[in-house]
Formats: sequence, C-alpha cells, structure tokens
Amino acid sequence: MSTKDIVLIALFAALIAVLSLMPPIPLGVIPVPVTLQTLGVMLAGAMLGPWRGMLACLLYMVLWMLGLPVLPGGRAGLGVLAGPTGGFLVGMVFGALVIGWMVQRLASPAMAYRGQLLAYCLACLVGGVVVVYAVGIPWLASVTGIGMQRAFVGSLAFIPGDVLKAVVTALVAVQVRRAWPMPLR
Repeated sequence: MSTKDIVLIALFAALIAVLSLMPPIPLGVIPVPVTLQTLGVMLAGAMLGPWRGMLACLLYMVLWMLGLPVLPGGRAGLGVLAGPTGGFLVGMVFGALVIGWMVQRLASPAMAYRGQLLAYCLACLVGGVVVVYAVGIPWLASVTGIGMQRAFVGSLAFIPGDVLKAVVTALVAVQVRRAWPMPLR
C-alpha cells in the first residue's frame, strides 16, 4: 500500500466522521436516526474503489470503537455495536466494498456521462442501501425485538434520503474522476 493510499483512506475516514457530526434526525418509527454517514460511505466506495473504500470505513469504525465520539450524537465505544444502529454501521463496511467493486465493473471512463452517472448511482443504491440494510435490518430486529417486518417497514422511511445521497454521490464522483482520474483499488 502506498503513502497515497494511506492518505486517501484516512481522508475518507475523516470525511465520514465529519458527515456523522451533522445532528441526527430521529424519525420515531424505529430507533435509528437519519444521518449523513452513508453519504460518506458511498463517496468512499465510489471514489476510492472496493478495498480503499472498505478500509476507510474500517478505520472510521476503529475510531469510534476506541472511544472517539465520531458517531452521530457524539456516541462512541464498543457498546454501540449492541445497539439498534450497530448493524447499519457494520453494513457500511461491506457497502463500501460492494460500491467500489460495482463501479470498477460498470463505470468505464470511456462511457458517456449519463452512462457513468447511472452506473455510479446503481452501485451506490446496491452497496449503500441494499447491502447496508441487509445487515442493519436483521440486527435492528434482533436487538430491539420489534420483529423483521416492523424493522423493514420502519427502514423504508430512509429510502428517499438514501436515493438522494446516491444521486449526489454519482454527480460528485463522476465529476471528480473526470478531473482527477485515479485507479480504483
């Protein structure tokens, strides 16, 4: 791993932490608030690739597990994993990996702009929504005892915001990669 890789991983872990500091918005339906963390995860996977994006999320995870208050609401520590948001946080690591992997395979620099936008958006929706929810919803149901159906239905409230985050990520990532092409790793 090069120095450039390490710097990019640290930079995107910091970006996720900064986006996490935006005040969380509780929905009341389920005990998981709306945050901007997934925007950072989508950006990490889309702009760094599968391995560096995943490592940025893992670094962010290590920081809050060690007690740095970088989670929404200033939370931190291993106890967060035992809470309702633990699965979504773990799912972000796998989400970034899937986003980066899909971008590598779907978005060619030779593609037309709209094709690249569509590929990035699809990658962010699959990795940043489907994968994250696939880990987070069962975890939420298990920890809270609300049942899978209620956890799933409650999580539907996040879909509009996550779709918007995927579109924003696609717009940003395509423009940045056109201006500063770097290999996805």
